[in-house]
Amino acid sequence: MNDFVAFGSHNFCLMVLLLAFSRGMDFLSTWVATPNLVLEGNPIAKKLGWRWGAAVNIAISLGMAFWPATAIAVSTMSVLVAARNFQSAWLMRTMGEERYRDWHVSRLQETPIVLYLICLAGNTLLTAAVGVAVMFFSQTVLPVSSLIAAVAPLSIGMGIVGYAMAVAFYSMLSVWRLRRVSPRKTQPLPTAPAILVSTAALKAPLADSCACETGEFPGK
Repeated sequence: MNDFVAFGSHNFCLMVLLLAFSRGMDFLSTWVATPNLVLEGNPIAKKLGWRWGAAVNIAISLGMAFWPATAIAVSTMSVLVAARNFQSAWLMRTMGEERYRDWHVSRLQETPIVLYLICLAGNTLLTAAVGVAVMFFSQTVLPVSSLIAAVAPLSIGMGIVGYAMAVAFYSMLSVWRLRRVSPRKTQPLPTAPAILVSTAALKAPLADSCACETGEFPGK
């Protein structure tokens, strides 16, 4: 797991390409989902921004390329994170970052914390179980002559477990931040009987208007 490859070697270049692709997918998925980084869960990445974040990632990727096991594990995590981002990126982009954040916070506030933690545990523990299984069975593979082929199965398993841990950590971090802020006290909407709009009003050229209004809050 600590095998070192020489700079400029075939394995080094291969790891650089792998890291460039995986980190690039992570960046692309993040940009599609939250171009202004409003929804970025990593506080360090959010503080660095796009320009400094890209520079730091390039430097780290070049450094990791010397150790194939580490490079493969990080690449596995990055690809899984990118896939998770793309899953909801379309919704984040179409709703808008601020609106999506408010909507997501509202859903969290309405969800019992125990239910949320159970679902989070089911998500992360099952994913981690797959990674543990890959790591366990990687020890039974036939001997191989290539360094990459030798470390890849175990490193992929480690990357899957690392991804599950990252999801659990940043999800818990967001919930902890949310619970630190006192929930906004909202007053329930009045339950006054609805007033049916007259037929003449329905014939008016107001295509987007609602045909039912409450007495206390007209037009709401």
